[in-house]
Amino acid sequence: MPASEKRAKEKPMLNDATATLDELKAVMRRFVEERSWQPFHNPKNLSASIAIEAAELMEHFQWMPSHESLNIERPSDKMEAVEDELADVFAYVLSFADSLGIDLASSFLKKMAKNAGKYPAAEFKGRYE
Repeated sequence: MPASEKRAKEKPMLNDATATLDELKAVMRRFVEERSWQPFHNPKNLSASIAIEAAELMEHFQWMPSHESLNIERPSDKMEAVEDELADVFAYVLSFADSLGIDLASSFLKKMAKNAGKYPAAEFKGRYE
């Protein structure tokens, strides 16, 4: 089969504009199932894994001045390492949500509504406290 036909039959690469959270949860679920890791992917272990990976992400910025953190060059080894750690956090978030049947989109929107009530824009504009 010619390469062009093969590419046409393959699923296009997902990105933020095309992927759904359900699709990404399914990718993570298949990854876990193919390795028979389901016994280890419980809420306790997954919540710890989220925290551990978040700490690994923070390590890349640990002693960096704040303004430098905004200017990581792309492409670079530093940016690739940051992307990898963020992807690890996201993978565990997806798996955690899947393990408890949490709908991430509705949970996120509900929480943002709570935040809007807690931090009205007119009162908190330009403030972090």
